[in-house]
Amino acid sequence: MPRNSAYATDHPDIVLASGSRHRASQLDRLGLPFSAHSPDVDETPHLGEPVRELVTRLALAKAQAVMTAHARPDLPARIFIASDQSAAVDVNGEQHRLDKPGTPARAEAQLQRLSGREVAFHTSLVVTREADGGPEAETPPAIVTVDVTRVRFRTLSDEEIRRYVAADDVLDCAGAFRVESLGISLFESIQSVDPTALVGLPMISLCAGLRACGVSIP
Repeated sequence: MPRNSAYATDHPDIVLASGSRHRASQLDRLGLPFSAHSPDVDETPHLGEPVRELVTRLALAKAQAVMTAHARPDLPARIFIASDQSAAVDVNGEQHRLDKPGTPARAEAQLQRLSGREVAFHTSLVVTREADGGPEAETPPAIVTVDVTRVRFRTLSDEEIRRYVAADDVLDCAGAFRVESLGISLFESIQSVDPTALVGLPMISLCAGLRACGVSIP
């Protein structure tokens, strides 16, 4: 899906390895043309896998999956962007990973668990380029970062939770909220070096990664 460029560019084609409309909307903010492809990746966590390692592994796997599935060895090298996000909450000294709820009932149950607690959201980012010189050439190293955003939830009543889940589109969001919309009303505080990471794509790190790949921003 091509985007309208807000300024003149001369850089390799950009590919977003994601089917998320939220991440596409974030990338669109830069005014750079790009295409997006949903990666075919098994996102099942490994047994005992820490959240940081999980999101890093999955972002790398997404970039590689789309790069392989949409290979164009006869055309110029492209830049691939991939990201993954997961969250964990401490309950009685144990870390519990949060999944996308999928249903309103699960979203309400998840927010009940998070009420009055702090949640750490880990958002990974991979920016990598295809190898120049054909399939036998060595692929340049990927730029990999992980942003950790800490969210403190207010103590939420069951009625507040029901109203929120009914009002916002949260079923495909880890943590069952959307910070860019009504979800901001659920929090006491947010601690982060990149507020865009919580939406799904750390834009400050992304801009740095694209500049490292030769893209002028702005």
